[in-house]
Amino acid sequence: MRMIQTEKLVYEYEKRDEEGNIIGSHRAINAVDVHVEPGEFVAILGHNGSGKSTLAKHMNAILTPTEGTMWVNGRDTKEPDNLWEVRQSAGMVFQNPDNQIIGTVVEEDVGFGPENLGVPTEEIWKRVEKSLEAVGMIEYRHHSPNKLSGGQKQRVAIARALAMNPEVMLFDEPTSALDPEMVKEVLNVIRDLASSGMTILIVTHEMGFAREVSDRIFFIADGIVQEKGSPEELFLNPQNPRTREFLGKIL
Repeated sequence: MRMIQTEKLVYEYEKRDEEGNIIGSHRAINAVDVHVEPGEFVAILGHNGSGKSTLAKHMNAILTPTEGTMWVNGRDTKEPDNLWEVRQSAGMVFQNPDNQIIGTVVEEDVGFGPENLGVPTEEIWKRVEKSLEAVGMIEYRHHSPNKLSGGQKQRVAIARALAMNPEVMLFDEPTSALDPEMVKEVLNVIRDLASSGMTILIVTHEMGFAREVSDRIFFIADGIVQEKGSPEELFLNPQNPRTREFLGKIL
């Protein structure tokens, strides 16, 4: 079974006037057909506003399709009964670590999700320790998250997602809000997770990282997956003019 699969996925944002009345819509995702296999590392590339993050948010059921279908581990994200199973299956880490802090102590922050699911206390602490060790933050378990560096906060956010025992990890530009010296430590954690065989999808502007670590790359423009393939295919011999234009400006 594919970990993630879409069929003619469409998502439209409503446009509203100052009084809140709907005055139109914007199609952010347009008839997208993609899939991610178990254990695969997929990077999503594209300009700002291309639809990358909108697609990623469908994989955690933060957004649900206007048309078409998104399946996560065989579960249709539009089905209300599947919501919590989808969100447990697909852990998500966002851009700004400050917006993801929940607890006042690191270990409580990481254990928040399992606790809400009713996981037994002993199992919660096992998950907390395992997750913090995986991101190199076990020595900070009794610290306040607010006093950590940006890179450390983002590693705690990754640990929080891992504590839910997800089957796939989604990263939505996880380094874009970090200072350059903190980017490497977060990318190293993601690289280690990939080496462990976890299914990973990352929206990123880190071209070198995407080229080095990815099994496949999706390039999105105007809400359409214009091209997909291996890093070698996309970086060395892109077929789509939009892909060539994008890479020509950043490489």
